[in-house]
Amino acid sequence: MSKLIYSLSVSLDGFAATTDGGLGWVQIDHELHSWFNDQARTIDATLYGRRMYELMASYWPGGEDDPNASEAEREYSRIWKPMPKIVFSSSLERVEHNARLVSGDVAEILDGLRTEFDGDLDVAGPTLAGQFVRRGLVDEYRLAIHPVVLGAGLPFWPALDAPLQLRQTDQRTFASGVELRSFVPR
Repeated sequence: MSKLIYSLSVSLDGFAATTDGGLGWVQIDHELHSWFNDQARTIDATLYGRRMYELMASYWPGGEDDPNASEAEREYSRIWKPMPKIVFSSSLERVEHNARLVSGDVAEILDGLRTEFDGDLDVAGPTLAGQFVRRGLVDEYRLAIHPVVLGAGLPFWPALDAPLQLRQTDQRTFASGVELRSFVPR
C-alpha cells in the first residue's frame, strides 16, 4: 500500500512560509535541490492544496526553459511535469499540467489514491498536510530544517488535540547548514 509522505522546508521555529506566504528565507542550493529531485523520483503522485498547486504551476511547467535555472532546477521541472498531481480545492474550477481536481473528505480520497497508485504519495503544503496530520494519515515526515528563525508565519505543524509521538528514522546535514530529519509515527 502507498505511503503518504509529508516533505517540506521548515524554519528552525517551525514555519513553512512567512506571514505573507514568502519563501525567500529558504536556502535551496544544488545539494539540497538534488536531494528533493531524488525524493520526487520515488513518488507516484503529489497531493496539493490550491495555494501550493498555484505556486508550483506558476513556474515548473516552464522551469526547464528558464535560462537562469540551475541544472538541478531544470531536472526538477522534467520530473514535475509528467508527475500526476491531485489538487484538493473547492474554489478552483480546473487544473492543468497532468493534474486533476478533487474535493471532499481527505481520508476517503486518500483511500482511493492508495488503491490507484502502487508507489508512495507526497503531500505538499502545510494547510492540506495539516488535515492528514490531524487525522493520523501521514506515514512519514521529512523536514528540511533551515537555520533561520522567522518568528511568525504559516506553521509546518497544525494545531493538534493530542501530542504526535514520532520516531526519528534519518538525519543528514547539508553543506548549507540545512538539516534533514525524517520521522515516522510511533
